[in-house]
Amino acid sequence: MSTDTEMKALHIVINAGFTDDVMDIIRESGASGGTIVHARGEGSHHRSFMGITIDYEQEIVICIAKKDTAQKIMDGVKERMGWKSEAHGVAYMLPVDKVIGLRHQV
Repeated sequence: MSTDTEMKALHIVINAGFTDDVMDIIRESGASGGTIVHARGEGSHHRSFMGITIDYEQEIVICIAKKDTAQKIMDGVKERMGWKSEAHGVAYMLPVDKVIGLRHQV
């Protein structure tokens, strides 16, 4: 695969309820969409109420995009959904060797 069409897989972990905002960033950046996975977060600080541990509901948005588009998405997430926002967004990018089943084939 040539470097100008190199694909990336983005994983964006956010607090529940901010998925629509992340999907707006993804679409504004030029990607067609993503997959949303519901998750439960557990950090170093636990909250308990009457002996019951309260877990944080989170969502993970997975998106596969060309390298340039993926970087735009990362920049948008950092700017609008970053760790210091209410979404507490964390995002990372992984290389993709092969892709099948996408609407827009490379």
